[in-house]
Amino acid sequence: MIIKHTAALCAAVLAAALGHAAAAPAIPSQASWMLGPFAKADSANPILKPSPDTLFDCPMTKTKIAWEHDHVFNPAAVVRGGKVYILYRSEDNSGNGIGNHTSRIGLAESKDGLHFTKRPAPVLFPDEDDQKSNEWTGGCEDPRIVETDDGGYLLTYTQWNRRTARLASATSRDLVHWTKHGPVLAKTSNGKFLDVYCKSGAVVTRRKGDHLIAAKINGKYWMYFGEGAVYAATSTNLTDWDPVLDDRGEWKPLLKTRAGHFDSALAESGPPAVITDKGIVFLYNGKNADANGDPTAHPGAYSGGQALFDAHDPTQLIERTDGWFITPERPYETSGQYAAGTVFIEGLVHFKKKWFLYYGTADSFVAAAVTKE
Repeated sequence: MIIKHTAALCAAVLAAALGHAAAAPAIPSQASWMLGPFAKADSANPILKPSPDTLFDCPMTKTKIAWEHDHVFNPAAVVRGGKVYILYRSEDNSGNGIGNHTSRIGLAESKDGLHFTKRPAPVLFPDEDDQKSNEWTGGCEDPRIVETDDGGYLLTYTQWNRRTARLASATSRDLVHWTKHGPVLAKTSNGKFLDVYCKSGAVVTRRKGDHLIAAKINGKYWMYFGEGAVYAATSTNLTDWDPVLDDRGEWKPLLKTRAGHFDSALAESGPPAVITDKGIVFLYNGKNADANGDPTAHPGAYSGGQALFDAHDPTQLIERTDGWFITPERPYETSGQYAAGTVFIEGLVHFKKKWFLYYGTADSFVAAAVTKE
């Protein structure tokens, strides 16, 4: 979900990104390469809600904090030991308005993918560590997760210090204890992009049973990232990333906004992308413009789309959905701190022979949509 950061670099990057793309081929609402169709799990939704009475000893304030007092949303998801685990963004009650709380990442588990039990304390949060200047006082936001070949986990998330948003990574063996690695673009291009607004990293994966594992293509890992437009980056170690650049040495946009479409205001990475026999299926978020947007979606609403990239050249767009495949319609998707309505997709797992899609609703709750067998 976009946050109204005020940094000048943020404005510059978004202004450069929001040029209209050439029209992609119009395709049916459910083409053969797409994942789905998905049905919202209305009987269980929202599957996670705030817990105002849950307290945490904050290492920054040295006080007990109601760390998920106001909102829980924007989840990552992974299957481990026959259960689904969700890592979700929580917001305390330390501020008012979007972007003015402190965010921490919590962990919840489920045997059926719909009914979850939360851990009482967050697992990733601002701390007295070498990342505190990047994470305090805004926090750790909007995670995505993939497995690694050695059985570990890679988390991409946004560091927000209320000045600059940075896409960062962390690794874990158990989903509870995390090692932070800092901003993923810190070492590339002599540090040129360290302080440039950057978020929403969706690593390309291959599916092995119920596991989505980071995949190498042409000897490198790939990631789609960005808010405003979607870009790509490559890595050899999953923590240090090099963006794909254009002739000017700037990030090369792969998905741009489209007038008259659900993504007319911005396009933003969703959950990890999946390599299939058709190509790389990439689920992404689109924000509808207040004017000249998609008339089937509310102005300002966030909906989900899908794109297909070449499995041998992940920068090559093959097709893109003409319209959304999931959009805010339910009361739990339109009632919250983002009143225009939000279906913000970030978590995707294959579980019990189905795809489970997890998303934030109105920047306030977590919900799920599920395919048929």
